[in-house]
Amino acid sequence: MPQRNFFQYLTVTAKGLAMGAADVVPGVSGGTIAFISGIYEELIETIHNIDFGFFKIWKKEGFLKAWKDYNLSFLLALFSGIFISIISLAKLITWLLEVYPIMVWSFFFGLVIASIVYVGRQITSWRVSVVVVLTIASFLSYLITIADPIGSPESTWFLFLAGFVAIIAMILPGISGAFILLLLGAYTTVIGIVTQLSEGITTLNSSLFLSAFGKLLIFAIGAILGLKMFSRILNWMFKHHKNLTLAVLTGFMVGALNKIWPWKEVLQYRMNHAGAKIPFIERSILPQNYEGNPQVLYAVIFATIGFLTIFLLERIAVKKVAANSDS
Repeated sequence: MPQRNFFQYLTVTAKGLAMGAADVVPGVSGGTIAFISGIYEELIETIHNIDFGFFKIWKKEGFLKAWKDYNLSFLLALFSGIFISIISLAKLITWLLEVYPIMVWSFFFGLVIASIVYVGRQITSWRVSVVVVLTIASFLSYLITIADPIGSPESTWFLFLAGFVAIIAMILPGISGAFILLLLGAYTTVIGIVTQLSEGITTLNSSLFLSAFGKLLIFAIGAILGLKMFSRILNWMFKHHKNLTLAVLTGFMVGALNKIWPWKEVLQYRMNHAGAKIPFIERSILPQNYEGNPQVLYAVIFATIGFLTIFLLERIAVKKVAANSDS
């Protein structure tokens, strides 16, 4: 593992800030940012190497030796940046979703459309099996978006499951963890919990902080376990069945477009932790059937901006690959 000085670790933290910003936006992958910024392989290798051998080295040669051997300064610098970024942006996104929901969801819609194109273009052989898998994945994903929620998004087991599955974004460039949360119906809940944590810190409200911290801890435990499992499984899938894996991922994104369609009709509400009534079950409707101003022009503009965001990131990633191959 490379040895770094203080300023180089600050650079890693800056890259973590960019990854965190990507992770709170559906359609943009923190893994993509890690790949573009040149730390993806080190991140995966460092995570793979973490095991109980850390404690053996600690016992025999001391904590600092174990810390250095497992490259934990790199992870601390990176995840500090990710955490700071998520905490900072979550409150902004929560506010935007409340004040400008159609524009925000349209932006997300454009992001995911572009991600579908980006991931789908990596499929090199469109065999019948690939088309069948993509179709099945799309259908299953769509069924998830219209199914009644299987539990409260704030329940302990649901937060654990959300963390376990959403961490896939840290493994695969092109796949967004926020998108996975959207598919599960947990995106606004997790963003809201992060916002509560931020408010608890800034207002010195210990009860609010502890409540949010406890929920995020459950989410984090699920993410850590998922990270260790998914990293091995997905790496194996990509090596041995890359086209089928890409077809599944593409299909999931196609089916999930229903989840982020900007115009919704609320069928059922639920009470959140603060006693406020928030949407629980919704269905997609056409803009002309939307109660209030459908803001179609703004929706088109922001969907286009979202699409171009992914397009530009892809161009940067392609140039990065070309530069690495030439060197």
